[in-house]
Amino acid sequence: MRAFQIRVPASVLEDLHERLVRTRRSPAVVAGWSGGTDADYLASFVNSWANEYDWRATESSLNALPQVMLSVDGADIHTFHISAPSAVAAPIPLVLTHGWPSSFLEFLPLIGALTDPAAHGGESTDAFELVIPSLPGFGFSSRLSAGQSHPARIAELWVRVMDQLGYQRFGAYGGDIGSHVTNYLGAVHADRIIGVFTHHPNLHPVIEGNLPLSDAERRYLDQQGGSDRDDSYSKTQARRPDSLSPALSDSPAGLAAWILDKYRDWSDCHGDLESVIDRRRLLDIATLYWVTNSIGTSFLPYFDDVNTPPLGKVTAPAGLTLTPEDSAYPREFADRTYSDIRLWRGPEPGGHFLALERPERLVRDLREFFRPLRHVGTELPRRK
Repeated sequence: MRAFQIRVPASVLEDLHERLVRTRRSPAVVAGWSGGTDADYLASFVNSWANEYDWRATESSLNALPQVMLSVDGADIHTFHISAPSAVAAPIPLVLTHGWPSSFLEFLPLIGALTDPAAHGGESTDAFELVIPSLPGFGFSSRLSAGQSHPARIAELWVRVMDQLGYQRFGAYGGDIGSHVTNYLGAVHADRIIGVFTHHPNLHPVIEGNLPLSDAERRYLDQQGGSDRDDSYSKTQARRPDSLSPALSDSPAGLAAWILDKYRDWSDCHGDLESVIDRRRLLDIATLYWVTNSIGTSFLPYFDDVNTPPLGKVTAPAGLTLTPEDSAYPREFADRTYSDIRLWRGPEPGGHFLALERPERLVRDLREFFRPLRHVGTELPRRK
């Protein structure tokens, strides 16, 4: 374990700027967003990226937060490790796991309210110690060996991360890929887990023969089967990552188009992405993928998904909150995966990127879910 600071070489930023100002704009195939990222929006975004955006300001604010690089089973895992104020008694250690096309940046709006609730309208007894690792192959974390970038394996890495940081018991939250990692923690390591929380409940529970589907479950599965949600991106990333990643690693405009399409499509923004996620944060996200050249390795969880073992029953206490994205998800379906649901809420406004879109809602739910679980003894090392 070693201290870490983000320092992107000036040559990388100069190269990025040169590519942005030389962007060859492609003609729109169809109008607006119906064929993917709107060409005019992308042109405006690229112009902001080239002429208005300052990565160094973002880098400086990130480096004000404690970071470490952990060597775990041969991989370097970049991790933010943020303590609660020293006066707070027994804060809960909480590991936050992002998904795709997300990153640690997704959790920045949560940090103050979770670590120092008294300074953000809450009670000091609701404080957390935050551990925010980047998934292998994302951001500044190195990739895993072939076939290993699946949620069950990453959950094992997270246990090692928490071991190195000195935590015997801890809570877990995640969305998207992070929700799968969180589920495996709650199923395989329930003895270590205080509780698991997600706004993406398991979509593929085991349908046991002696537990017939309810009417609500049948309606939900019929709806999923007829869903018009586009999964072509996941099939491409899973089956042809090395055909897609060279283009996105060579063109920042292309990288932005691929990422922005998903942020607009999956957020609860009613077509106006920047009404829920501001452009500055979107530029941070795109820049992080660019300067770390990690868009290709971020596809590995899709490529390696075939190696994911079956998920057993999640026996750790679970909290589930629904967004409109999963509004039809029935409680009976959740009961097939989670044996001890302590909080069930929603659907309420918010989308796929809940920590960015509705951080106040997520803070509320995390505080409420973990509050009755704080009796679990946790001896925490305090940051000096």
